[in-house]
Amino acid sequence: MDYSSIIFGCEGMKLTKSERSFFRDAKPWAFILFSRNLGTPDQIKNLCIELRECVGRNAPILIDQEGGRVARLKSPTWLEWLPPLEQMQRVKPEDTHKAMYLRYRLIAHELRLLGIDVNCAPMVDIPSLFSHEIITNRCYGGNPKTVSEMGRACADGLLSGGVLPVLKHIPGHGRGLCDSHFELPIIDTPSNTLETIDFEPFRSLSDLPMAMTAHIIYSSFDPNFCATISPIMIEVIRKNIGFDGLLMTDDISMEAMDGSLSSRAFASLNAGCDVVLHCNGKMKNMIEIMKEIPTLSTKSKLRAKNAEDLRSDPDNFDFNKGCNDFASLM
Repeated sequence: MDYSSIIFGCEGMKLTKSERSFFRDAKPWAFILFSRNLGTPDQIKNLCIELRECVGRNAPILIDQEGGRVARLKSPTWLEWLPPLEQMQRVKPEDTHKAMYLRYRLIAHELRLLGIDVNCAPMVDIPSLFSHEIITNRCYGGNPKTVSEMGRACADGLLSGGVLPVLKHIPGHGRGLCDSHFELPIIDTPSNTLETIDFEPFRSLSDLPMAMTAHIIYSSFDPNFCATISPIMIEVIRKNIGFDGLLMTDDISMEAMDGSLSSRAFASLNAGCDVVLHCNGKMKNMIEIMKEIPTLSTKSKLRAKNAEDLRSDPDNFDFNKGCNDFASLM
């Protein structure tokens, strides 16, 4: 069966009759959950079952659970985390890789118990002196080597726990001076600097199964369009960086993009993205967007299958021991 090149959210903690009907017809490739969808563990499990029943398959279900600033699941029900950069600063240098691996192995354990099997991490953006606060303490370090190593530890922890990682924000959000949720960042850094610094962690992790674009203009490559809708930047991602996995947009509702939602969706796919992400779950918006959403292309379908096939059963893991081991490193 063919599925649409879209990832949708939903509005509440339980699907409405109209949502069930819409998703059954729209056949989105995957779903994403936000705080508005998350109550008790049993409620989340049931919602995941409902979503998958709508499309008649074990569709991927995504979440943003970096820990720290970006955490949809919070204490006391779930583990609480420092921002990644603060964790890096507290751990002995020789223990940073193990601590980052354990952080995301523990997160993966919590997600899989709920039925969630994709996490939008690692975030391997490299901050600059003037980076917007939406990015800074979510970063893993200040140089490509450290960020690449920590990104790999994060991805390995998630994969060991049966959760797919999503590499973000490709090809790099670190130099953005504003929050792309509200306005369009423009980066004027020379292309050779971007290639050797900002793009390098993404190049090092280009084997990962999924990545999320940045709604940012990189003027030294394309002064007119943000990466999500720029064929030039998608070519940079595919060729210069070497990423050939499933490429999804960041949320097309973000105000860094302009035009109608359907035009944003069309432009993203036309530029070379595989899948469009739309997060707010508003039925009116989703109906509009579906006017421009085709089924997965042959190449995108193969990338999607390759990603889905990596969702394996978690390895043997003692959660309590993992918590204690992580605490000892801190």
